[in-house]
Amino acid sequence: MKNLNRIDALKQAAFIESSFDGYLIFNSINLLYLTGCSGPSALLIPSAGEITLYVYSVNYEQTKAQAAGFQVELVKANENLISTIAEQVKCFKIKKLLVDTLTVEKWEILTKELGADHTACVNTSFIQALRGVKDKTEIALMRKAAQLTSLGMKVATETIRPGVKEYEVAAEIEYAMRKGGAGGTAFETIVASGPNSVFPHGGCSSKKIRKGDLVVVDIGATFQHYCSDMTRTFVVGKPTEKQLKIYNLVKDAQAASCHLFKAGAAASVVDGAARKIISEAGHGDHFVHRLGHGVGLEVHESPTLGQYSQDILAAGNVVTVEPGIYIPGFGGIRIEDTVLVKPENAEKLTSGCYSLVLEN
Repeated sequence: MKNLNRIDALKQAAFIESSFDGYLIFNSINLLYLTGCSGPSALLIPSAGEITLYVYSVNYEQTKAQAAGFQVELVKANENLISTIAEQVKCFKIKKLLVDTLTVEKWEILTKELGADHTACVNTSFIQALRGVKDKTEIALMRKAAQLTSLGMKVATETIRPGVKEYEVAAEIEYAMRKGGAGGTAFETIVASGPNSVFPHGGCSSKKIRKGDLVVVDIGATFQHYCSDMTRTFVVGKPTEKQLKIYNLVKDAQAASCHLFKAGAAASVVDGAARKIISEAGHGDHFVHRLGHGVGLEVHESPTLGQYSQDILAAGNVVTVEPGIYIPGFGGIRIEDTVLVKPENAEKLTSGCYSLVLEN
């Protein structure tokens, strides 16, 4: 039922408010969001008529079992999916068709099949706007994903020590999250130590962690397809004065931006609060990415928290807050949490492990 409610909301925005009369969905994440199924290849939503899911035989029985309320149509191996959909578009007398995503080759086939009396255009804004605001069910799933991610970070603090390889730390983190019930990782686990920490996406290598290294750990678990994202930076042993100073600067920047979260806040203003603190300390050029991004069925989605973002935060947005400073020859420090935007404030869904110093 919730999936049909999402489709009703999509139809309201795209059809009633914007005068289109058909929406064609191909993106696998959008299909999952709207149908609750991970197997369909396409979804045709007419303004009037039956909603149809197109599925190849390998996923047909599973989709029929899961897709209550949808017409499920089997696409045969020798059948051209785009041509089949184009014929259905004509049958529904759809004249203004929205498409969420399609390759250039398939787009050319679709527009040729439809002919000059049909208008088709690519648009993701309607569905991205819906996906950006999480409902109670989604928030509950994301809380669980965040709890599993926080568990993984706790295991990181117990595993990092001199002589341990980055990928060995990653393996323990991922095992713990999986054992706790995670569906998988939201992205490739990052354990970047020493010189590798200066790269925001430093990856995970066979490098052995050394005493005194900065170690950036960026991880995320999924739970029932929903993602979480969390970063902490550690030092094995006693940190240098500079390491401690930069760490506290990043921590203060995150706190300043989190203080501004509420429905109606401009994403650029939230970003600016963190960027101002870092810039005034002389490290503006070392904060090389946006403050954060939306999280949901994908680890990067709407809204965007950046200095040039036009987004306005809404209650139900789930975003990351991840200021960082990356100094060549010194290393990188990033602190990141997944945060739920509420009407008057925000709630961190990820938690714990804020100490820079590890005594392992």
